[in-house]
Amino acid sequence: ARRIVSSLPGRLVLLGHPVRHSLSPVLQNAALRQAGIPLTYEALDVAPDALAPAVRGLVACRAAGNVTIPHKEAVFALCSHRTALARRVGAVNTFWVDDAGTLVGDNTDVAGFECLARRVLGEIPDGARVAVLGAGGGALAVLTAVSDWPGARVTLCNRGAHRRDALAARHCVVDRTTSRAEEAVRDCTVVINATPIGLHDDAVPVAVSALSPGAAVLDLVYRRGETAWVREARARGHRAGDGLAMLVEQGALAFERWLGRAAPRDAMWSAVGAQP
Repeated sequence: ARRIVSSLPGRLVLLGHPVRHSLSPVLQNAALRQAGIPLTYEALDVAPDALAPAVRGLVACRAAGNVTIPHKEAVFALCSHRTALARRVGAVNTFWVDDAGTLVGDNTDVAGFECLARRVLGEIPDGARVAVLGAGGGALAVLTAVSDWPGARVTLCNRGAHRRDALAARHCVVDRTTSRAEEAVRDCTVVINATPIGLHDDAVPVAVSALSPGAAVLDLVYRRGETAWVREARARGHRAGDGLAMLVEQGALAFERWLGRAAPRDAMWSAVGAQP
């Protein structure tokens, strides 16, 4: 990835709306302390109509940071340079300003999702029938990753047909689309929640009873103590994991992009109360 930075960033931030729930400041500040880096990582709640001026201000002070819901595609559009992977995904979750004053966008969500998938699945399976629920920035990273799984085929579920059909046209791995989650998960061996459902309460993206026997559950949402969907799926015998592993790995990779040194992953895992 392009990284021409000779000094520490002026600020480290998370851009999102809302951001109060995020554990990114917890894990990033633990990593900064462990590494002895004199910076603090801040969560900035920025409404969509305030995003462009906020980003201009961050560029002016040579900030770096992460991007979360709902800004990943909007920040992609604001970047002057995007890495090859960010261009492939069409979304940015990691950014920095290089020595030329250029806003650079990257995507570490893809590798973060692969970390989650391997943690739950072990080896990536051949010929997986995958259901992806949602069509936002997280789904873009998931579709990019799953496109490289051998023989995988995806059913993409999203209520909005325009968005759903646009993503299906971009990703040849998608061979079925639907607006109904129960229909999407039928006969699937891997079911991925890329919606925000379950972020703030115990709502589930699809009933566990609708899953095929043996289907694995990957939830990009994370909560302390896991999401209700993951807990219920595991209680019914499914392999399941929430988005904490993805959060930590994408954050560790972002740390390495900003600072040019190995991330203290053990400190990050410890900060969120989990084991690597």
